[in-house]
Amino acid sequence: MQPNLKEYVNLWLAAKDEERVAIACRRDAEDCLVKALEVAKDLDGTMSLLVRADQLTYTVRVQGRLNRKIDSDALQVIAAEQGTQDALSSLFRWTPEINMTAWKAADDSITRPFLDAIVTTPGRPSFTITLKD
Repeated sequence: MQPNLKEYVNLWLAAKDEERVAIACRRDAEDCLVKALEVAKDLDGTMSLLVRADQLTYTVRVQGRLNRKIDSDALQVIAAEQGTQDALSSLFRWTPEINMTAWKAADDSITRPFLDAIVTTPGRPSFTITLKD
């Protein structure tokens, strides 16, 4: 291995280790923020707050996500029972994954029966913090 290449590999490995530590620290801070701000586990969207600290004002924006998994077999059975097979291609992508834009725009009478085929779990919230002053 070339002398500089070995040095670059070692630099990269050290940077990756520092990155892992930094990510863990950030996630710990985010977990504390979730508790302090009482972020709902089922937050699906954005909430923004102004936070004053040390005579500075920060905007804290929390983006909540819900992960949805689809039981494609159950989905197709429900669609067949309800006579809504035509709605499947617009409401779902066929791996299948939910098309939330179409889902939210669709009438409840179409989407309600499919709820039994969808498993929803909370995702990790993301944060953006900017100095206002």
